[in-house]
Amino acid sequence: MIPAILAGQVAMHTPTMKPAKNPAGPVVYGTLDPPTGKPVAKVNGAVLDDRDLAREMMNVFPYAKQHSGQFPKEAEPQIRKQALRNIELEELAYQEAKKRGMTVSPAKLDKAVKDFRAQFDSDAQFQQYLKAEQKGSMQELRNKIQRAILIDEMFQAEINNKARLSDAQLRDFYNKNPERFRKPDSVSIQTVTIAYGDNPSAADKKKARQRADDAVKQAETTKDYEGFGTLAEQVSMDDWRVMMGDHKWLHRGRMPKQVEAVVFSMKAGQISDVIDTGDSFCIVRVNGIEPSHLVPYDEVKAELKKDLEEQKKDEQRQAFEARLRKNAMIQEL
Repeated sequence: MIPAILAGQVAMHTPTMKPAKNPAGPVVYGTLDPPTGKPVAKVNGAVLDDRDLAREMMNVFPYAKQHSGQFPKEAEPQIRKQALRNIELEELAYQEAKKRGMTVSPAKLDKAVKDFRAQFDSDAQFQQYLKAEQKGSMQELRNKIQRAILIDEMFQAEINNKARLSDAQLRDFYNKNPERFRKPDSVSIQTVTIAYGDNPSAADKKKARQRADDAVKQAETTKDYEGFGTLAEQVSMDDWRVMMGDHKWLHRGRMPKQVEAVVFSMKAGQISDVIDTGDSFCIVRVNGIEPSHLVPYDEVKAELKKDLEEQKKDEQRQAFEARLRKNAMIQEL
């Protein structure tokens, strides 16, 4: 499989993993001027041009590909700045790889070229692309793929590999931050709501109360989840009625304070009296209560690993970039 970074670098309008129907077709640049090969930066003497920049701007803001190449006017300067910084880092990483004597084996390069070529629907389509983007030269394409592989391997070594966390490290973080993994008191409820609005007349509020009193009497005759849900569908006046009044699980702070004050003192299967929330009358059925508890490590491990390693990747990328930039000669044109 082609590394994601590879396909993104080889040609700005060649897809990352899945080809467009016509990779060699015209690119719509929208708010960008069509690139001409104009230099935009020099990194230790190596020239980066506006084609590199346009390609990376599309990577930074992929939605532009879906909107005729349009970038939000107010965001375009920041997108351009980030894209320029990214292609500078790519070039610095490539130069560092060469400095370290890193190479790509002929077999690996051949496979990458074969995988890249397989993205195209036909040889004619590939030849069109080669002519449009690689000066008609297979060697030009091989050089770009080789460069992309070396950059990818540098990022793997200096960022991804160094960001990996062991089970012991994850467990240590879990043990030292228990409150992060504590689930608050939660309750599973269904509701029937009779609204009366923010500034009701006395008569309107009285009428709503009468409807709520009738609803609570009907609710008390229901025997289960389905019975209460059917009532909610028939008489409730909020959006939850289409879900049988079911709010699923809610923890403290996620419901009106008047409702919260009542439901946590109830038991599963109980139905509340009429509760005045300030703009409506509410009847609640409690389906379950779950006290606050620490979520077991095994239940959070996968998500914790993902979150912490993403954070670590950001830190490693910043540190790697800072080391490379420290003694580099970078001129933005």
